Amino acid sequence: MTISNDDRKAFAAATADVRRLKSNNLAELDLDRPAPRARYSRAARAAVLEESLNGPDGDDAEADAGFHRKRLGTKAFHKLRRGEYAIEAEIDLHGLRVDEAKQALKQFLSACKAERLACVRVIHGKGTRSGPEGPVLKPSVHLWLSRWDAVLAFASAQPRHGGSGAVYVLLGH
Repeated sequence: MTISNDDRKAFAAATADVRRLKSNNLAELDLDRPAPRARYSRAARAAVLEESLNGPDGDDAEADAGFHRKRLGTKAFHKLRRGEYAIEAEIDLHGLRVDEAKQALKQFLSACKAERLACVRVIHGKGTRSGPEGPVLKPSVHLWLSRWDAVLAFASAQPRHGGSGAVYVLLGH
């Protein structure tokens, strides 16, 4: 993007009165913060031990989540599950609240549909740090995707693409 001379002049005029702050004018930061305390660490350690001894538990059966509309053939759905479609875009929803994640996902999918992208990846995380209540974003994302008409199908990603912490999404146009 090239900046025109008129834009440069307008910027210079708008910032003409700007002056650098004096160093004694800086805010003091409170560096005495309490030590972090891990929430649910005992439960997380127990879950890791259980999984290492017995394999994924019943909750991880959800790892093989999937959905497809009837108009999509089973051949295309199986191809999606195997991760054989090229991922054309992705969004990572880690750390977002449910309402923020829903809005971000909606905007992302709308933009992808407008660009006529076929396969995208949505990273929602596995919810291992969600505490005893279990994952929050993961089931919400699955529900939203199944309700949006633009989504033809979704399936849990292959381990190389995030496993049960992500889904491949096929979009219709």
